[in-house]
Amino acid sequence: MKSSKWIWRSVSILSVFSTLLLLAGFVYAVKDIQSPQAAKDRPAKVATPEKETGPATPAADKELKFAVIGDSLAKGTGDNSGMGFARRTIRELTAAGRKATLLNNLGINGLTTTGLLPKLEERGTKYVLGEADVILLSIGGNDLFQGADLASKGIAGTSTTAKGQELDPEDLLKGLPKASTQLKTILERIRAINPEAMIVYVGLYNPFGDIEELQVPGNQAVAKWNEAALDTINKNGNMTLVPTFDIFQQHLGRYLASDHFHPNGDGYQQIAVRIVQAIR
Repeated sequence: MKSSKWIWRSVSILSVFSTLLLLAGFVYAVKDIQSPQAAKDRPAKVATPEKETGPATPAADKELKFAVIGDSLAKGTGDNSGMGFARRTIRELTAAGRKATLLNNLGINGLTTTGLLPKLEERGTKYVLGEADVILLSIGGNDLFQGADLASKGIAGTSTTAKGQELDPEDLLKGLPKASTQLKTILERIRAINPEAMIVYVGLYNPFGDIEELQVPGNQAVAKWNEAALDTINKNGNMTLVPTFDIFQQHLGRYLASDHFHPNGDGYQQIAVRIVQAIR
C-alpha cells in the first residue's frame, strides 16, 4: 500500500516538473520573438558568410607588350618625329594610365606579303612575336601600289596627267588575288606563333585618291583588299582590323607626308588613336 502511494507521488512530481519545463520553454520562445536582439547575442550555428567579391576584371595594371611587324608604315616612314603609329600608340596608352612597352619594331621599307612570309620563320621574329601581348601588323600597300615610289617621285610639280603615268590603274587589281591569299597565310601564321596575343591589322587607304585616273580603281582595290582581310580576321578570335580608309579619303593633303604615299605625323597619330580604341 505504501509502495503504491510512493509511485503515485513520484508520478505527480514528475508531471509537475515537466509542466514547469514546458511553461519555461513557452515563455522563453515568446521573449525570443518579442526581443530578437537576444537571439543575436546567442552563438550562431550557421557558417560565417564569405567576403563578397566582384566579378573578375582584366588586370588594368598589367603591362602590355607590343610587337610591330610589316612594311614602311609599321616602321613609321614619313613621320618626322620617328614615332610612327607604334610609339604613338604606346604614348596614348601611357597617357590613359595603362602600362605599355614596345618590344621591337620589325617594320621594313618596301616589304610585301611575299617578303614577309619567310621573315615569319626567322628565329628572332618568332621570339619577338611570341613574347608580345599585342601584335601590330601593316602589310599590303606595296602589293597593291606596285611602283608607288616612282609615282610619288613624279607627283610634285607635275600635271594630273603626268601623275598617273607611273602607275597603271589596271595594275592595281592584278596582284590582288595572290596577295590577299598571302595575307590570309600571314595572319594565320602569326596566330600560330602566338595563340594568345591580340593581332591588330592596320587596314589600307588609297594614297592616290586625289589623282583622277587612280581614284576609282585605287578605292576599289583597297576596298577588296580590306574585305579579304576581314574575311580572315572574322574567322579567328582575338584579331581585329583598324580601318584607315576614311581617315585619309578626304584629308590626303592633311595627313600624308611629302612623298604622297606614307602618313605624316598627324596621319600616324590618327591611326594610333584608332588602335587604342580597338584594344582598350
